[in-house]
Amino acid sequence: MAIDTAAEVVAAYGAAWDAQDEQARRALLERAWTDGGTYTDPTAHVEGREALVEHIGGFQARMPGFRLINTSGVDGHNGCLRFAWQMLDPEGEVALEGLDFAEQGPDGRLKRIVGFFGPLRPA
Repeated sequence: MAIDTAAEVVAAYGAAWDAQDEQARRALLERAWTDGGTYTDPTAHVEGREALVEHIGGFQARMPGFRLINTSGVDGHNGCLRFAWQMLDPEGEVALEGLDFAEQGPDGRLKRIVGFFGPLRPA
């Protein structure tokens, strides 16, 4: 099934962070992530889809029971996207929130994500 909208791409990417099965995670990222895409946040930088599959698995091992949810719509223009998310602890409480900026490849899949943790600082 082809992904037609940025919202569908981001939804598949987000679902990969919660997929406990490595094969399911890989399949979601094949739909949403280019082969050589990069992911960068304050704690990590990974290159390539397989590296992201492993990075997400490591997150799940370190943070059992935590899950990520998208908390905004997807805002985009000219192949660039942004969206907000929250990390929930096993009790469903917000442990962290953040904002991701992304670039899409020619086929609409994500080729780069740069994530920021926490709310924006006041001016």
